Amino acid sequence: MLFKLFSEKIIVNSQIRKNYKTMASSSIQINNNIEPLLENDLHFGVVVSEWNAHITHPLLTACLETLRAYGIAENNITTVNVPGAFELPMGARILLKNKGNLDAVICIGCVIKGDTRHDEYINNAVALGLQNLALSSGRPCIFGVLTTENEAQATARAGGSMGNKGSEWAQSAVKMALLQKEMFTEGKKRIGF
Repeated sequence: MLFKLFSEKIIVNSQIRKNYKTMASSSIQINNNIEPLLENDLHFGVVVSEWNAHITHPLLTACLETLRAYGIAENNITTVNVPGAFELPMGARILLKNKGNLDAVICIGCVIKGDTRHDEYINNAVALGLQNLALSSGRPCIFGVLTTENEAQATARAGGSMGNKGSEWAQSAVKMALLQKEMFTEGKKRIGF
């Protein structure tokens, strides 16, 4: 395997600024000795929702910092913005179609429950869309959407008391990309069925 799997979580401490117009700064503390990948030719796409940007930008920051901790080069990461969470599957499809070398796509969004059931429709559509895209394209599409009851829960998961889920989504993408590469490589060595 290309890197040593890890069991502990990366802890990302992020402080969300009161002025939500600017991206929160975050610093990554690696407690599990993530080693940069030795054969690092992995390419990632990241699609981020502009809706609830004060939540999605810190998630994006942690995601990108985690990819860099693995030694993924900046020019191997393509990031695009979409208006809201509902557009994440289409953004991922556009990336996969136009950047044929992507090993995985991470989709980042935040849907906060309101007075209506819109959150259920959005969350279900995005989850199903990303699953269908992953299965049809053969490329991992990571569901990085916070689906919270309120803004406090979202903030807690975007660098607050619950850590930063953006880092976890990046870890999932790396693991799935490596799994795919490993299986593809093993498959090429086989003879017969």
